[in-house]
Amino acid sequence: MTEMRKWSCGNVARQVLGYVIAAACLVWVFHDVHGDELLAQARSIRWEWAAVAIVLDFLSYVCQGVRWRFLLMPAGGISLVRATKAIYAGLFTNEIVPLRVGELVRAYIVSRWRAIAFVDVLPSIAVERFFDGIWLAVGIGLTAIFVSLPENLVRAADVFGVVVLLAAALFVALVIRKKRASASPTPGRKRLWKPLRLLAALLDRLARGIGEIGTSRCFYYSLFSSPLIFVCQILAFWCVMEACGLGLPLWTGAAVFMILYFGTAIPNTPSNIGTYQFFTVLGLSLFGVDKTTAAGFSVAVFVILTVPLWIIGIAAIAGTGLRLKDIRSGIGAW
Repeated sequence: MTEMRKWSCGNVARQVLGYVIAAACLVWVFHDVHGDELLAQARSIRWEWAAVAIVLDFLSYVCQGVRWRFLLMPAGGISLVRATKAIYAGLFTNEIVPLRVGELVRAYIVSRWRAIAFVDVLPSIAVERFFDGIWLAVGIGLTAIFVSLPENLVRAADVFGVVVLLAAALFVALVIRKKRASASPTPGRKRLWKPLRLLAALLDRLARGIGEIGTSRCFYYSLFSSPLIFVCQILAFWCVMEACGLGLPLWTGAAVFMILYFGTAIPNTPSNIGTYQFFTVLGLSLFGVDKTTAAGFSVAVFVILTVPLWIIGIAAIAGTGLRLKDIRSGIGAW
């Protein structure tokens, strides 16, 4: 009971810290910003470009549904409609709950639909993150050819590249390990403290799942469909730039998007409110956009790309026939 209370207090402390950081970010974003210029910028939005951005953003998640469908085939497979619906349900959860637990939500929904164990879905999500790392590193490299990136971003990209290489080495090791003779627990594991034994069994199960994905043909289909996700998201982001009249080149839009992507990678507040605006303004300021214009854009891009996600996400959650409370209880049971 004492350990649970400590964990609960620690979780609350992390959430409070996240909200404090978000508030500080918003104060910085809107400090010395001219309200009348923000209103004028909002009135001048070209909604035809905003509509294109919304469509492209939707297509990015359909592409993610295609990729996830391929990755789930070793565990039983799922239709594209259901894969996309589960993704939107997870995205909506991330919008209303801190610490980005939506990944677990979509895994649980699929496990219910396919009548398979919840943990057997998690390897597919782990491989998704691996693919995202690979193609993000490729995207940074391509962007650096056309745009002079900030030195700090280049350094971060170098560190990120090393992490991706280590992840690739680990992935190869897990694929090779998949061929081992026995999947049963080793005798030594039985002498471990029970929580450690359960954790070891879970990691072993995840490793086997990743190994199965890596040895299937679907691995290559999903790997080479992954760039479409980033392409659609970058184009959607740049279309909002056009809607707001920023007039920046596509590659500059890609650079700002990647700064935003890196900045919001660590789970914090629901919808990344605060950090989303902060890193958008920071990225634009590095390319000579004045703070008031950048702040207005940070609000516009957030609303244009997030509100449709909320609407589709609510419909997706309703379509599962499950309540978030039930999903949370189901995940907690594992």
